[in-house]
Amino acid sequence: MAVDTITDSSLAAVLEASKSAREQALAVIDHRIQVNAASGGGGSAPLSLDAQSAISKQLKLLNTNLAHLRGLHRAAHFRARETKSQTADARHEVDVLHLQLQNLYYEQRHLEGEILACESFEHTYQTLPLIPVDEFLALHPEHAATMNDNENDDDDSALMIARIEHERAEREALEAQRLELQKRKQKLIADNKKRRDDLANLDKDLEKFIDAAKPIQKLFEKVV
Repeated sequence: MAVDTITDSSLAAVLEASKSAREQALAVIDHRIQVNAASGGGGSAPLSLDAQSAISKQLKLLNTNLAHLRGLHRAAHFRARETKSQTADARHEVDVLHLQLQNLYYEQRHLEGEILACESFEHTYQTLPLIPVDEFLALHPEHAATMNDNENDDDDSALMIARIEHERAEREALEAQRLELQKRKQKLIADNKKRRDDLANLDKDLEKFIDAAKPIQKLFEKVV
């Protein structure tokens, strides 16, 4: 029954050889008992040549079985040692794979957390003062046609990008207008300054003219 539970061929061979050696040893003992009984039962009488030859053959066969058993036992021992080493290597490989799996699991959780953080992050574009969607679609009907054909997250993202691009273009246009008005303002300021300077110079020239005309005025006053 015990032999049937062993599946390893080398161990099964060891058990089979052990069984044969045991049976052979029992056969030697039985044969010696029979020889002693046939010789008178005392056990002290010398054995006949035939009996000695038969016992010698039995012992040689027993020694052969024992030698075979020792060889099988040694081979089974080496095989068990090799199997143990292979098992240790396989266990180490499994431990490494398990550790890698744990690392991948932790990395997965980390990436899921990063994705969740990105999805819940309040980006600056969400606070931009964009024009309403209806007004934007009225200005750009091509986006309205796209939204009607395909309604999904990608289209929502594309619409948001288009609205932001529209806002950027509008701000750039307003900035260009502001710069142009700033230039005109600076030009007007420069022109006004020039006029004020011209008027100031004119006042100075007029004062000089009046000062220069005072002697003539006094002369006319004397004549009159």
